[in-house]
Amino acid sequence: MISHSEQETMDIGYRLGCELRRGDVVSLTGSLGAGKTVLAKGIAKALGITESIVSPTFTLVQEYEGSDKLYHLDLYRLSGEDEFESMGGEEFLYPDGITLVEWAEKIGGMMRPDAFLVTITILDDGTRNIEIKGGSHECSLS
Repeated sequence: MISHSEQETMDIGYRLGCELRRGDVVSLTGSLGAGKTVLAKGIAKALGITESIVSPTFTLVQEYEGSDKLYHLDLYRLSGEDEFESMGGEEFLYPDGITLVEWAEKIGGMMRPDAFLVTITILDDGTRNIEIKGGSHECSLS
């Protein structure tokens, strides 16, 4: 999917959020400023979360309550799989809600094979290419 604006990216996140179920994990990858947190805001809106969604860069994990729990992880500052494991990160990969993982490439092989894989690429004209693959169940967006 191509997004021409922040609002379109949020709308794509909303549509994905409407498809998610308890226990789903979403891997979000893309360069700085690609729109991972904007997409997360759309997902949160679909879950009925009214709190402001911000990138949890300095806290690593933010937890939100809506129609389901949402765990929002930002692994940008993590050194890798060992640090993720030592912080107890694996529990977020098998959640009692839904987990979004920004910079999921930092944990490589630890990511669940049935996670939704969302890759956001900034194109030369500033638009975003948003690719959604995988997932634990059929999703009309992928």
